[in-house]
Amino acid sequence: MRLKFYEKEDDHLIERYTITEEQLRYTMSPKESIELVKQDKNRHAVLVLEEGKLVTFFVLHEKDGVKPYSSNKQAILIRAFSTDFYEQEKGYAKAALQLLPDFVLEHFPTMNELVLVVNLPNTAAQSLYKKCGFIDDGRMASGFRAEIKVMSYYLSKDIREKLE
Repeated sequence: MRLKFYEKEDDHLIERYTITEEQLRYTMSPKESIELVKQDKNRHAVLVLEEGKLVTFFVLHEKDGVKPYSSNKQAILIRAFSTDFYEQEKGYAKAALQLLPDFVLEHFPTMNELVLVVNLPNTAAQSLYKKCGFIDDGRMASGFRAEIKVMSYYLSKDIREKLE
């Protein structure tokens, strides 16, 4: 499994990606996300590939994107996280989140925190994020449809150890 930034040549993978109406209650589709990426240099679409197949998708959003959820200027927001409907329950989302810290440190070496937001009713996602080292420190925010929980993963081992 590998993570890579979206390129125009990847459009055929995006076309084959299946996202259901149920999933769209909690996230944005890769097609919609890529349109926003094309308009904003601080958004970076990331594809998670398994044997050449797109299994998971998300966007890393720097600078203004993370501001509503963190005052840390060295934080980056994970948004539009989804797994292809036909690839769910295979561990791809967990594996992607486990690869993400090294990927971010390689491509965004000044970042020290990953931030994501999750809808309160989406308890399965909250559980997954916690298993992958994200911390729920009680921060809440107003989301598009409802109140959302803000979770963080600290890229510095020193910070993570202090919080444990």
